[in-house]
Amino acid sequence: MIKMLQNLTFFCLLFTFFSCTSSNEITITKVEGSPTYENAKLSMTDVIEVDNEYSFSFELSNYELGIQTKNDFDYLLANSDKGQHIHFIVNNDPYSAHYSSKFTKEVQEGDVLLAFLSRSYHESVKNPNAYVLKEVGDKNQIDLSNEFLFYSRPKGKYVGEDTNKLLLDFYLINTEISSEGNKVKATIQDNEFIIDEWVPYYIEGLPKGEITIKLELIDSNGILIDTPFNPSTRTVTLE
Repeated sequence: MIKMLQNLTFFCLLFTFFSCTSSNEITITKVEGSPTYENAKLSMTDVIEVDNEYSFSFELSNYELGIQTKNDFDYLLANSDKGQHIHFIVNNDPYSAHYSSKFTKEVQEGDVLLAFLSRSYHESVKNPNAYVLKEVGDKNQIDLSNEFLFYSRPKGKYVGEDTNKLLLDFYLINTEISSEGNKVKATIQDNEFIIDEWVPYYIEGLPKGEITIKLELIDSNGILIDTPFNPSTRTVTLE
């Protein structure tokens, strides 16, 4: 009887251990069910310097800012109640979200700008016409034909149910990723994931507190590609 109790205790402890381990496992899973917006288009029509700021004007087709994105899946993703918008990135710094096609921004000559269409839940629209890449001014310090990886999400602070699933999303320019070619290595709290498909992902199993995420564009041999803004590292907070 004592031996049976000991065995039962052992298996209970073992079950508890694996349950805890499983519940704390960080995973990434492909997000499916978003509208593709294959025909959506974004173009920059005007850039005007005003004092220390620049005024930007964009033209959109087959895409509407300020509305909620319809989708065919149930999700618990942080969502903007202001609707669809433009993600505007300067030198791969954290983006600013813009819900109008005209806005001003403090930038400097030589800065590299990336603007792309975003769904209301911050998932980027990934088609060849849905983004604009530009260097401010005429210095041409950066070769815009380079392969680029720009970080997008996750970003900032997450509270309550928004901490259950975080959107991992990035933008690729002048490159593709595949099982045979370039890839993106995502390091999330020391957990490494090799990504060979350019799609959005859920991150699940994250603990509360500060989370560090690093994205690297690597070649088929796993070597970091020598290109501007590579790698990218961000810290987000879960409460």
